[in-house]
Amino acid sequence: MTTPSSPPHHDRLSPPPFDSELAAALAIVAENIPSSLLPEMIPGLQSGAVLMRPSDDDLRRGGAFEIEERTVPGPEGAPDISLLICRPAGVTGPIPALYNIHGGGMVMGDNRTGIEATLETAQELGLAVVSVEYRLAPEHPHPAPVEDCYAGLVWTAEHAEEIGVDRERIIVGGSSAGGGLSAAVALLARDRGGPALAGQLLACPMLDDRNDTVSSLQMAGLGVWDRTSNDTGWTALLGERRGGPDVSPYAAPARAEDLSGLPPAFVDVGSAETFRDEDVAYATRIWQAGGQAELHVWPGGFHGFDIMVPQAAISQAARAARTDWLRRLLAR
Repeated sequence: MTTPSSPPHHDRLSPPPFDSELAAALAIVAENIPSSLLPEMIPGLQSGAVLMRPSDDDLRRGGAFEIEERTVPGPEGAPDISLLICRPAGVTGPIPALYNIHGGGMVMGDNRTGIEATLETAQELGLAVVSVEYRLAPEHPHPAPVEDCYAGLVWTAEHAEEIGVDRERIIVGGSSAGGGLSAAVALLARDRGGPALAGQLLACPMLDDRNDTVSSLQMAGLGVWDRTSNDTGWTALLGERRGGPDVSPYAAPARAEDLSGLPPAFVDVGSAETFRDEDVAYATRIWQAGGQAELHVWPGGFHGFDIMVPQAAISQAARAARTDWLRRLLAR
């Protein structure tokens, strides 16, 4: 029997097809985002040449949000970090908050990367958004990124009343690397007796540095963020330890032996992307540990499809599913 950690026989490597709407858009996406990220490409990506940075006016969404940047203490002995705080305008009293961790393969992005979609959901549900800026690999390898994210969460929980947030209803979430870091922060909060999270929203999370699942092999050279890109991102974060025996679960949450005692999780991923099998395995292991997880595998979805092709029917369905999960979680 072939397992996800064992390379399958060659005749089983045919990739699943892309959704027809997404496939039509993928050629355009590929003009700006190559399938394979190589180490020498990282400096150009970190310069912001690819990622658009929304302005404060963009984030205010026509007056729906009040925007504030806070500089708060980072991990012990490390630099301060920046938190972008977006609160619904005119709302008083503590409200639920989504603690947002941006994507970017561990090597690019900032606390505004991809936040527009998050704010759209927050506006619908009346949530605050606190988005953390973390140090990037390879200049700042593990544990710098996850420790920055955890320090920002601790500050948010400790200053919840000051910023109008309900400490009991903070959800950590993010996409791609942000999803992986969100899972790692949930593990740290559990293991350090840190803030009690209401949930963890893991959108196409980057969880496993071993990069050897069937889906990683199937999608090599295809779609967005293929096996080569994944190797580049994880090597930037972990160096020579990548794929070896001594990788911390706070770097690669798939390495965690115990997934019990975690907050309810939402996990989603495309069927036609590198992270499919590791994400399905993570949700399965949460169930096996007696936890709660909602899992969606979007047929024909490539990595980040709902952000890159938001008008596609499958993208709208994916966003609606996340919003519905948040609504049900916060109604408890």
